[in-house]
Amino acid sequence: VKAEIQALLADEKCFEYESEISRNPFKLKSWLRYLNSNVSTNRKRRNILFERALKFLPNSYKLWYGYLTERLEAVEEKCPTDQSVEVVINTFERALVHLHKMPVIWVLYLEFISKLGRVTNTRRAFDRALQSLPITQHEHIWPIYLNWVKTIGVKETAIRVYRRYLMYDSTNREEYVDYLEEVEEWDEAANQLAICVNDDKFVSPQNNTKHQVWMRLCDICAKHPNEVGKNGLNVDAIIRSGLKRFSDEVGRLWCKLADYYIRLGQFERARDVYEEGINSVITVRDFTMIF
Repeated sequence: VKAEIQALLADEKCFEYESEISRNPFKLKSWLRYLNSNVSTNRKRRNILFERALKFLPNSYKLWYGYLTERLEAVEEKCPTDQSVEVVINTFERALVHLHKMPVIWVLYLEFISKLGRVTNTRRAFDRALQSLPITQHEHIWPIYLNWVKTIGVKETAIRVYRRYLMYDSTNREEYVDYLEEVEEWDEAANQLAICVNDDKFVSPQNNTKHQVWMRLCDICAKHPNEVGKNGLNVDAIIRSGLKRFSDEVGRLWCKLADYYIRLGQFERARDVYEEGINSVITVRDFTMIF
């Protein structure tokens, strides 16, 4: 490091900036001009300049952002186990000591660390970001968190994270249901859809009508009765309430209710449902569908 500093001093162009900095090392513009004049120099020399500047101005967002960006560029092609990657992580940690309220720094860090395959460390970093930032800034963190947690292959962790997310923003419950269907967690998917259909104020971000959400719930209940019954969800009551709400889907719903009992192996109950449906429908279409 001393050799690099001596090389800077020996350079006439750098000597001018060094003189300016020696007079007032706490002036940000002087350091930025110095760094801009050394854009073409080797990366090690620029790192030394950034470190020297940050020693005097540790709370400077501009310096840290520029330094971290260059550090990230230097390890783009590196193996996650390379020592230089660890150096970048340590640099981010030092930056966050001073700039833990800056969402951009957290986003840079989280996007970087989420690609390294360190599940526990990454999860803790996301949790720290949410704890450090005010709730009005959480919108910058949650999309990255959710995208990452869906790719790690640990559905228990993903479910816990999604449940926390819904405490922050319950409007995206359908997105959670989409994920639950992917990992075949049918009982939780049915519970979440039940919350949607029972909420009179619920508006689907996916532009689904209440009818479509209800039919989706009935489909899951009918096709996966053993899983859905784990949490005590009353499937019979759910489908029968649909019969009262949606008169144009009566035949389809009777068939779903019968299918539910068939999959449970309760064939006598399924036959009773079919007979009840045939005796209650009033249109030829519904009668034909059930028959």
